[in-house]
Amino acid sequence: MSIYQKKSFLPFLLMVVLVVIAFFNPALPTGSAEYEYSSADVAWMLTSTALVLIMTPGLAYFYGGMVKKRNVISTMLQSFICMAVVAVMWFAFGFSLVFGESIGGIIGNPTTFFMFNGVLDREPWGGAPNIPFVLFAMFQLKFAIITPALITGAFAERIRFTSYILFICLFFIFIYAPLAHATWHPDGVLLQLGVLDFAGGTVVHMSAGLTALASAIYLKQGKTAKEHTPARITYVLLGTGLLWFGWFGFNAGSAFAADALAATAMATTTAASAAAAIMYILFDAARGIKPSAMGTCIGVVVGLVAITPAAGFVSIPHSIVIGAVAAIISRLLIDWRTKSNIDDTLDVFPSHGVGGMVGMILTGVFAHSAINGAVETNGLYYGETGLFTAHLIGLVGSIVFILLMAFILLKVTDVITPLRVSEQEEEEGLDLSQHGERLSYDANN
Repeated sequence: MSIYQKKSFLPFLLMVVLVVIAFFNPALPTGSAEYEYSSADVAWMLTSTALVLIMTPGLAYFYGGMVKKRNVISTMLQSFICMAVVAVMWFAFGFSLVFGESIGGIIGNPTTFFMFNGVLDREPWGGAPNIPFVLFAMFQLKFAIITPALITGAFAERIRFTSYILFICLFFIFIYAPLAHATWHPDGVLLQLGVLDFAGGTVVHMSAGLTALASAIYLKQGKTAKEHTPARITYVLLGTGLLWFGWFGFNAGSAFAADALAATAMATTTAASAAAAIMYILFDAARGIKPSAMGTCIGVVVGLVAITPAAGFVSIPHSIVIGAVAAIISRLLIDWRTKSNIDDTLDVFPSHGVGGMVGMILTGVFAHSAINGAVETNGLYYGETGLFTAHLIGLVGSIVFILLMAFILLKVTDVITPLRVSEQEEEEGLDLSQHGERLSYDANN
């Protein structure tokens, strides 16, 4: 097996340029300002940051176990590489795009924290007053890392690796960064509208899920779309465990403090994911389908996705409702997708996209100020309509924006470098054709 391919100098030169820029930009703190931090909050947020990062390797196992054996390495690497690519962009200009000085409430000024200048000695972020600003920046980086990795399940087994790298760069700049800025920056248009997103239902899961849908439609069906033979269901179980474990940092960490709100978010996260897992397999059983390990794992993830925007805004009983409802809706969408011509290989849209949308809508139904004082208007369940209306408007606007931009970016990437592997490469397997590596496998898998 050959490890060589056509030479490509431009990406290498861009990285060299970035290294040179970094050499001349030490971004040293001035030492002119000192701030008081909470040791407990700092310890919790350091832990949460690590927990969120471990979700990406967890996702690699989750997806890697679902694909055919000849594509396991490629699929897992698509998740792992996000930890490198997105991190480099984040330190250079990405953090500025999300949390820099707002430009029209849509995007941040890329020069505000260029090369992390001013990050080490800046006053704490308003929503995280008891931790260093750099820790806030590192926590947010982990969200940016896992989001493009989530998309990979939609085009698993049929995308060129180099094209994928370009696409995730464009996705981060033109979809993730604007959506995160609009949702989480104080001047962001969605936040100003009144949209609540505690830990990324809109920013992470809707952006990834809807982009996955666009990718599946654009790339069309794979050569063996109807032949789905998971490589290792044990990998899926392991990946689910890592995702579930890391998600406590994802949601409870979004309280930005070791306090009661973090504990509430941890409780709602546990309740929703458990309810979704049970509902998923019971719903299958009611239709005469055997309860499966794969179904249980998908149910867990759907529940985790759905509670993400609501984790710090709703009560524990209502989190059970959110998980159960999301599980049924996602299961029905998976059935529909399977019968359609949309080759969303690992059902990213029904799980993450739909789960995120259900979570966003139900946040507008069940959020209450008694759980979190940031809720200015209670949810529809409590007889108030303002929050629910804002979420419906935000939902429609986000869907249109994400889908439109996704199709544009897919086309741009395809023009620069073809997205699809050839039929021969797909048949050979992406492990071998894209990376010159492979597991020991049966030629029929």
